[in-house]
Amino acid sequence: MQPPSRKTLIKPVKPTKSTRPASSAVAAKVPAIAPSEPKLLEIKPDSLAFSLIGAAQAVAYVLEGTALPQALAKVFAQTNASPQARGAIQDISYRTMRQVGRVDALLTLMTTKPPEPPLLYSLMCCALTLIVKVENEEPPYEDFIVVDQAVNAASSSAHMVFAKGMVNAILRRFLREQTELTATVIKQASAAWNYPQWWVDQTKAAYPQDWQTILSSGNQPPPLTLRVNQRQISVLDYLVLLEKNQMAATQIGPFAVRLAKPVPVLQIPGFEDGLVSVQDAAAQLAAPLLDVHEGMRVLDACAAPGGKTCHLLEMANIELLALDSDAKRAERIHENLTRLKLSANVKVGDAGKSGWWDKQQFDRILADVPCTASGVVRRHPDIRWLRRKLDAVQLAASSARLLDNLWQMLKPEGKLLLVTCSIWPMESELQAAAFAQRHGVIRLDAPGQLLPKLVGNNDHDGLFYALFQKPPV
Repeated sequence: MQPPSRKTLIKPVKPTKSTRPASSAVAAKVPAIAPSEPKLLEIKPDSLAFSLIGAAQAVAYVLEGTALPQALAKVFAQTNASPQARGAIQDISYRTMRQVGRVDALLTLMTTKPPEPPLLYSLMCCALTLIVKVENEEPPYEDFIVVDQAVNAASSSAHMVFAKGMVNAILRRFLREQTELTATVIKQASAAWNYPQWWVDQTKAAYPQDWQTILSSGNQPPPLTLRVNQRQISVLDYLVLLEKNQMAATQIGPFAVRLAKPVPVLQIPGFEDGLVSVQDAAAQLAAPLLDVHEGMRVLDACAAPGGKTCHLLEMANIELLALDSDAKRAERIHENLTRLKLSANVKVGDAGKSGWWDKQQFDRILADVPCTASGVVRRHPDIRWLRRKLDAVQLAASSARLLDNLWQMLKPEGKLLLVTCSIWPMESELQAAAFAQRHGVIRLDAPGQLLPKLVGNNDHDGLFYALFQKPPV
């Protein structure tokens, strides 16, 4: 995001091998929230001011290049926030990342230079986000409460106390002039859509009929969709269990149940006992598409955190190897297997290389390859600001090498399923077409590109599927 006449406030990270957001090597150079920080105004830990500071710190880390989940983890490690405060900090942080384009443009319009230090700029972004009117969305707090608590947040920190008058003045000016100010900034694409200009342009080029729907969908909070573990309970019985717990829900797929109202994971009935997992409806298509049968030898090549791994095991008794290049992320696979009472061989290794392979070919291979994650921005709104325009090209090239390496590991007549959580054709359809041409491979029926749309039960992320079968010897 490059506001007029300003330095770039968001530093894109280099592409990673993960399909999900990962911590950037760029460390945030902002004051940490620590008990030793001088306090000028005592803030109650259950106040909005406390949550605003926590969210501002998380947003500041993201603007320096750290993915939001890791940024929040750093903030929570530095504070003694209660579960309720953590929930509020997380909610404000995610709301802000969905509105950064617009609130940054508003700050550009109302100030001569970005508020400094970075923590102050982030506080202003968070506070503005809470008072900017969003279509079809109820404001989370009263405007006057946000202004009062933002001033308190600034007054509580030695790094920001000098600017408490400015915080008050800017927020009150916005409330007085919001119609005119908003009308001015939305002339900029990054403010109108809350994406970088290049992202808007690339979406238009790829999907001239659907680009507005795609961008709008990415700005909506995602639903909480569950995958029912058919080894332990049927979908019908689980819906009955939800009804007993006074939770409204709808079945939107063979194993997919969408809660009418999201709740914390630990409040989901049966979650800790392994009855269900949290997984988007589009992601739940992978295991059925791979068509696994009893006794098959199966490879999940980029497995962490293990959602698709576990779904495959729920469908059939198979010999499954779950591979991931990141040892820390591989631990998540173990955690999910344990919770769901499933077992698999989990190994740390690079699917683009063969050092970990025992030379025994697989009947099925799931290749959820590295990508920009451009199809899951509603779940990870920071991605749009952390990615760079050329990331898709670089990631597509590395994924092509990975696919070529995996192809030799597949038995004749075996099937390989290519999955990406991207909407960029170079990572999805063009990747699949090039792979089929290189190997002269049979391409079977699969959904292809699923676009992120919110239409009735068609409520899912933007994933791509291509299924290939290896010719017989």
